[in-house]
Amino acid sequence: MQDGPHRTDGMATDVLVVGAGPAALAIAAELLERGRVVAVLTDTDRRAPWANTYGIWGEEVDALGLAHLLAHRWRHTCSYFGSGSRDPADPANAATLHGRDYGLFDKARLQGFWLERCEAGEVRWHRGRAAAIRHDAHASTVTTAAGEELQARLVVDATGHEPVFVRRPVDGPIAGQAAYGIVGRFAAPPIAPGQFVFMDYRGDHLKEEERRGEPPTFLYAMDLGEGHYFVEETSLALAPAVPFPLLRDRLHRRLAHRGAPVLEVQHEEFCLFPMNPPLPDLRQRVVGFGGAASMVHPASGYLVGGLLRRAPDLAAAVAGGLAAGLRGAALARAAWQGLWPADRRWNHAFFRFGLEKLMRFDEARLRHHFATFFSLPPQQWYGFLTNTLTPRQLLSAMVRLYGLAPWDVRWGLMGLQGREPVLLARMLAGG
Repeated sequence: MQDGPHRTDGMATDVLVVGAGPAALAIAAELLERGRVVAVLTDTDRRAPWANTYGIWGEEVDALGLAHLLAHRWRHTCSYFGSGSRDPADPANAATLHGRDYGLFDKARLQGFWLERCEAGEVRWHRGRAAAIRHDAHASTVTTAAGEELQARLVVDATGHEPVFVRRPVDGPIAGQAAYGIVGRFAAPPIAPGQFVFMDYRGDHLKEEERRGEPPTFLYAMDLGEGHYFVEETSLALAPAVPFPLLRDRLHRRLAHRGAPVLEVQHEEFCLFPMNPPLPDLRQRVVGFGGAASMVHPASGYLVGGLLRRAPDLAAAVAGGLAAGLRGAALARAAWQGLWPADRRWNHAFFRFGLEKLMRFDEARLRHHFATFFSLPPQQWYGFLTNTLTPRQLLSAMVRLYGLAPWDVRWGLMGLQGREPVLLARMLAGG
């Protein structure tokens, strides 16, 4: 392995990955396991701890064989979609039980898992900030801010939601999922001990005018054990995003209303990421992966499960293209096709269209929608949230949801407003 910026022989490097987060390490590891020569360029220490937390459904992590990387796993998983009431026996406080395990990755263990695979494959590490890129018929050359040049047959941009090189079309405002969270100790358990709460939309701690006139938010919470809890006030998506001061205020009011004010804050989390960016231009020479390739699920915000499932697809497409002698634009096209085949493009367009509608729903309509959604057969709602349904299966699930939904949700799903006609046309055109 090599550290430090310097010039490399272009014919010696198959793929240069830019970035050092989950997406970068995931694709670098998969490419190495396929016998490709991989270099990674990062402007930070590759071992620097990751700030974000990453959740995943138990069935999903089991299928990947990575349950050993979890820090916590909950079997008591539920949501609340009633209006809320001070009376615990009121049906408005009843939980929707999910019957599926949910896990939280140990961030250090997940990072170490990918780093070990990269180092075992002898990745070439380079430290520096990517500043410019140029292409010729057979290779691409990245120039760092220090003026050094790194050449490879293909460049993969895995630098996150604001990528260095990958270009996206502009088709309107980007909705952000914003969340403010606390890990700490509380005067009383904010949720039932041993519980994971996926969504708690009860708004009985708010004034009626706030529930009607302000953006809906929900609680995402988990018992971390030994009296420690993680609680997070979250906005599904909005453009512009819900500001952190509002989320913080709502979280503290919710906790106080439940008789569980904060006693000790051990960690604060400020989370904001784009939910509905358009797909990148799939004709460009630089290939994206992760947030740079718009891989965040537009309906659920999930990303890491998709990285784990789809890194092998992209790596196989790149390795196959190289083995077939593809170079330059032809190699990039093969890689993009491996990452975004027609069925995934259609699903992405469908999710963007659906999210546009949900952003128009008020609190009551959102509660009714999600209560209906989680009444679907488990494989349908789970497949929707993890983006593992085929287009035909996805359509079948949504037709069933429409048939089960109350009339206020049906009316919200009918009609076209704002950008919805454009997004619908794009979906019908195949994404």
